[in-house]
Amino acid sequence: MTKQNDRKYSLATRIAQALHFIDPDTGSVVPAIQHAATYARDEEYKERKPYWYRRDGNQTTSLAEQIIAELENAEGTYLFSSGMSACTAAIEHLPAGAHIVVPRVMYHGVLAQIQIYEAKKRLFVSYYTAGNLDELASAIRPGETKLVWVETPNNPNWEVTDIAKAAEIAHAAGAKILVDATATPPCMTKALDLGADFSFHSATKYLNGHSDITAGVLSVRTVDEDWKEIYMVRKLGGTVLQSQDAWLLIRGMRTLFLRVEKSCKNALAIARHFEGHKHIEAVYYPGLPSDPGHEVAKRQTNGQFGGMMSIIVKGTEQNAIDVAKYCHLFYPATSLGGVESLIEHRKTVSGAGFPVHERLLRLSIGIEETEDLIHDLEQALERALG
Repeated sequence: MTKQNDRKYSLATRIAQALHFIDPDTGSVVPAIQHAATYARDEEYKERKPYWYRRDGNQTTSLAEQIIAELENAEGTYLFSSGMSACTAAIEHLPAGAHIVVPRVMYHGVLAQIQIYEAKKRLFVSYYTAGNLDELASAIRPGETKLVWVETPNNPNWEVTDIAKAAEIAHAAGAKILVDATATPPCMTKALDLGADFSFHSATKYLNGHSDITAGVLSVRTVDEDWKEIYMVRKLGGTVLQSQDAWLLIRGMRTLFLRVEKSCKNALAIARHFEGHKHIEAVYYPGLPSDPGHEVAKRQTNGQFGGMMSIIVKGTEQNAIDVAKYCHLFYPATSLGGVESLIEHRKTVSGAGFPVHERLLRLSIGIEETEDLIHDLEQALERALG
């Protein structure tokens, strides 16, 4: 339940209050967790609410979807049990033999899935280099391409793609565009406002922010038949986000703006400190003026740039692995967007066949004290390479 009045409060305020939630029965400012799997109809055998079975959703999941729709300025939002299940729905709703355009390097789980579908001729795929709009345009087949997939900033090298220009190119050819902006959540990047048809986030990451659920979310600029088909994929696959995880997601989103602001400030300070460092060959972070995507990122992220970066360590692959091993504060773990800082040797995690630099370390910067994180990386680098 939300309360309306004449004043237009800021988005940060509305999200902090979970859209000013008040339980109509108890007055609670925290929503209850609705665990029911089925719902009784009323005396006239009509649905009391738009729920009849758990695969369709429930009040807890719907509230989480309403909050994200507000964040995204979306006409519709669906939550899924994982980021991969949301991506699967986006792919599965396409007709058999559809042509899609995707980056050569992107989140390795989705890339692997697309390549499996390609090998089975379930999809026909053309590839482009992330951030390169000329390659993207060349990969599109006008009148034939159904979906253009953009991941920005692109994991794990953090190339930036101009969403507005990519959307113009896709739409001119009759294609829709899906933007994965997981690394820059909707308090930073509103992909739908920039022209995307679909916005995707692994809600496991910044939206939740506490590394205690898995969830995926798709939002849409305009509800249409494609959106209805995506709903049916979720319904028939049984991949709706469950109540406990939806409640934890709501809890996490109430501090989204604060967490992201701190992570961004930490990341920018760390990137500046280590750019040109004696033990580091390169720092990939769009917040650095030297980064090729800096100006576009500044426009698309309200000048915050995000909490994700990668570094190329000098020396050998083992030296890079040792840096991750020798950190005391950074957790040697996979994922991103939590309050804790993480470090991973990406090639070890994504596998030998994934096109990533053998000395790349991916960093997810949390909300700890900046100087503590810098000191931890300094001592790990010195121990591994000094």
